[in-house]
Amino acid sequence: MVSRETGPPPPESAGRLFPADRLPLAAAYAGWLADAGTVRGLIGPREVPRLWERHLLNCAALASAVPVDASVVDLGSGAGLPGLVLAIARPDLDVTLVEPLLRRTTFLEQAVEELGLSKVHVLRDRAEGLHGRRRFDVVTARALAPLERLLGWAMPLVAPRGCLLAMKGSSAASEVAAAASALRALDCAPPEILQLTGLDGSSTATVVRVASPPSPRLG
Repeated sequence: MVSRETGPPPPESAGRLFPADRLPLAAAYAGWLADAGTVRGLIGPREVPRLWERHLLNCAALASAVPVDASVVDLGSGAGLPGLVLAIARPDLDVTLVEPLLRRTTFLEQAVEELGLSKVHVLRDRAEGLHGRRRFDVVTARALAPLERLLGWAMPLVAPRGCLLAMKGSSAASEVAAAASALRALDCAPPEILQLTGLDGSSTATVVRVASPPSPRLG
């Protein structure tokens, strides 16, 4: 792994969100975002000073909602948020990053190689391209699309007893309300709005959790 020193240093709270042996990886990823991420237009220069608070720690808080040893697919992964952060914080996870744009998948492939993340896979594809071919325990997405549209992309990829974890902000409740017809059409379980708190006690994430359709009753 190549060490990068261009990113902001990790705050003290990061040591409570990332295992001790993974914190250097998180710091290297922050450096990768601050350097190659800004050069390639994946992260705005104004975001660099707040990479940890606004991006890495926010995404790391999502880890508390992901089951142990789960298979995870991150749709529209972009710069790897939250997929790469989950892979760094949770080495037990098998993570697939799905992104249709070549310049972004090139960035992700290089970041994965530099960070030595052997359980992370990068696919240049759209979510619809995986329908009928792959299913995952957890589907994640951050700032990809309104929930109403996201459900159609994500739910066909959710394995039985799996779920969608859609990272949202203050719009979560209104998006759930707007998605009522889509939720019924896809026979989804009732959505939950989760306010997740990371192990540091301060980093938070607002997440809409939508479980796979309930199994039909027998008899």
